Amino acid sequence: MDHQHAEMTRRDPHTTHDETQIVDRHKGHGAHGEEFGKRFWASLVLSVPVVYFSHMVADLLGYTIPHIAGADWIPPVLGTVIFFYGGMPFLTGGVRELKARQPGMMILIAMAITVAFLASWATTLEIGGMDLDFWWELALLIVIMLLGHWLEMRALGSASGALDALAAMLPDQAERLTGEDGETVEAVAASELARGDLVIVRPGGRVPADGVIISGTADMDESMITGESKPVSKGSGEPVVAGTVATDSSLHVRVTAIGEDTALAGIQRLVAAAQASSSRAQALADRAAAFLFYFAIAAGAATFAIWLMAGNIDDAVVRTVTVLVIACPHALGLAIPLVIAISTERAARAGILVKDRLTLERMRTVDVVLFDKTGTLTEGQHQVTEVAAAGSSDEEVLALAAAVERDSEHPVARAIVRRAGAGATRYRATDFRSLPGRGVMARVDGRETYVGGPALLRDLELQEPESLRADTTQWRSRGASVLHVVADGAVVGAFALEDAVRAESRVAVAELHRHGVKVAMVTGDAQQVADAVAQELGIDEVFAGVLPEHKEAKVSELQSRGHSVAMVGDGVNDAPALARADAGIAIGAGTDVAIESAGVVLASDDPRAVLSVITLSKRSYRKMWENLVWATAYNIVAIPLAAGVLAFTGFVLPPAMAAVLMSASTIVVAINAQFLRRVNLEPAPLSNGAAR
Repeated sequence: MDHQHAEMTRRDPHTTHDETQIVDRHKGHGAHGEEFGKRFWASLVLSVPVVYFSHMVADLLGYTIPHIAGADWIPPVLGTVIFFYGGMPFLTGGVRELKARQPGMMILIAMAITVAFLASWATTLEIGGMDLDFWWELALLIVIMLLGHWLEMRALGSASGALDALAAMLPDQAERLTGEDGETVEAVAASELARGDLVIVRPGGRVPADGVIISGTADMDESMITGESKPVSKGSGEPVVAGTVATDSSLHVRVTAIGEDTALAGIQRLVAAAQASSSRAQALADRAAAFLFYFAIAAGAATFAIWLMAGNIDDAVVRTVTVLVIACPHALGLAIPLVIAISTERAARAGILVKDRLTLERMRTVDVVLFDKTGTLTEGQHQVTEVAAAGSSDEEVLALAAAVERDSEHPVARAIVRRAGAGATRYRATDFRSLPGRGVMARVDGRETYVGGPALLRDLELQEPESLRADTTQWRSRGASVLHVVADGAVVGAFALEDAVRAESRVAVAELHRHGVKVAMVTGDAQQVADAVAQELGIDEVFAGVLPEHKEAKVSELQSRGHSVAMVGDGVNDAPALARADAGIAIGAGTDVAIESAGVVLASDDPRAVLSVITLSKRSYRKMWENLVWATAYNIVAIPLAAGVLAFTGFVLPPAMAAVLMSASTIVVAINAQFLRRVNLEPAPLSNGAAR
């Protein structure tokens, strides 16, 4: 086997002008949240005396307002302050929508509070003989809408709060190794690090920049990036991400990315893009708001005309004002944004980065998940999966091979040393030589020892012993690479090298099947290799021998059969297929966060997270529709009742009761959205027999 060192290339994240704007908007969520919070608390405090000194509320609740000099002026004075201070965001937003000729949520709110403000002042000043004490409703309306926007801004900000917290916790300083001996330690600002620098990360310390481990082994706490609480063991040659923690030992790390090119920065951009993206449900909510605006205007005009024709000008004004006030979509304003914000937050905390909300919505309809094999269902690296000995023990064979390979950084060498474990240090090797195209050799405790494939045996004019042939034939039949160990001119053993199946993949496939979703696999590997993996995992359909540029065609083939397809790839060569799929999911964001073609990016490389995406999609979409139906239905029913459509029966919805019911509908929508926090996105546990 050729022991040439392979070098993995990764696409560097780049921040475009649009992405910069998205990040700026993302950073603005916190500032907007604080502003809405200030206005909410101030308006809430001022609204208490407004409500308490309202004659309408006093009559409704049956208490007597204290006789205090100037008490009647408390609601109008404080109500005016609330209108201009608390209501200003909605007034300016309504003007913008009016100028853009795109009526929506803001213009409805602005219309309601303006009508309530003017009607209340007319009542206070006894203009036109109206009796519409809407000061308390004006105050509560503004308070509720401020609360909704504040909660939305807070939820949107917290979707990346954990990532922001990690960025804040990145070490200010790093220990850089310099000097001719590479052992001189100097403390430098983390911002001064450059690609290629060698740094030391001490036990309990955070990695200052993305890099590759040069020496050392440590259990890495990557929970802030991947959402996985269990530490991951990493050693020489493996990548580490800025902000992760070496929990138990020191590491020497070669810096590969800094600043905006790090995985963390890329993940933050993805979260920001998710917050800026729209969804079908949100677009539907905007259309519903526009519909309610025209509906309210038409209903108000019809109400005034009908009651005027009935000969009662006072009732015409009262009914019309009531209709326009309760047309404000309290609940509709919260119906979709809260669900989106909470689902994005829940996803981010579980290591699921929703870049495009439309992709998240489409995941609920997916009936086939197409996995790329290498690096997704499998580990993506060589592993020794089988060992057979001829005239000695398996441990002896591995110890000899590991002694030869111990000082090599080749992936095959690392796989052999890992499998040998403690036996890797049993023997000492000298006189190491590489044999291009055939293998390697060294003297192990004086014995001339070789490790290599079929070409090595031909070169040494050796035959595979009969005692090994049954095992090696079986290994080759499933596509494994077979290496032999030769000592003192005799073949003493062999082992199989394979891209081992992830233990998590077995659980992922089984859970998808349990939820009625078919699983397909696409790979460039030979048919027998693909079939062996498919048989082991229980995959329904296999596409083998497929070049990267042809994976898109396999997605199209499944779609042509009427399937809704989610494509899951490692984000390196799968961009066309990810873009073609109904839902594109890139797995392993820690190493490739720049993928533009995926709508959802999994921060970890655990395929079980795909089921979590489907679960979140179904639950969040259901919550959106529950809230949307409730909020819209309330307005559609309440407006005619407020207009007096049942007046002929003797029932007319009092303005006070309409206002109370409107506020209650908002509370119902907000509470219903919060139930989404209960959705369990933890991956299904591994069974005892899941690991190979």
